[in-house]
Amino acid sequence: MRIEKCYFCSGPVYPGHGMMFVRNDCKIFRFCKSKCHKNFKKKRNPRKTRWTKAFRKAAGKELTVDNSLEFEQRRNIPVKYNRILWNKTVEAMKKVESIKQKRQARFIMNRLKKGKELEKAEAINEVKKNIHLIKAPHAGQARKLEEKMVQKLAEDVEMDD
Repeated sequence: MRIEKCYFCSGPVYPGHGMMFVRNDCKIFRFCKSKCHKNFKKKRNPRKTRWTKAFRKAAGKELTVDNSLEFEQRRNIPVKYNRILWNKTVEAMKKVESIKQKRQARFIMNRLKKGKELEKAEAINEVKKNIHLIKAPHAGQARKLEEKMVQKLAEDVEMDD
């Protein structure tokens, strides 16, 4: 029993299923379903048809190329360490991890500091541009008028004496 591959979508074509198209030059095309056959007849490119495996592979969405799967496969292989090397590697790994955490924290803080400084500078510029909205043009004059009135009253009182 031989399982063929669909020419268009790369899916499995089981014996007794699908459709076979033989061209005049004896090239054989096997299709798993009529959808694939119709798209082939319309001369569509499988790499541009979103539901095909060719598209997924071309777009980098295929899981067989996934790095995490390769890591999982490597993880299942037992690695033998001798006692001395094991202790040194554990210590080194802890040291590397602590350095990594410190650098990450420093990077985050520096990035936040820059953002806060920029925000502060923007706020200052905004206030300078729109100071007329914040401070009324006659805001300080009321106090000055009050002081002048007090001085005039004081002068009047002195003149009367």
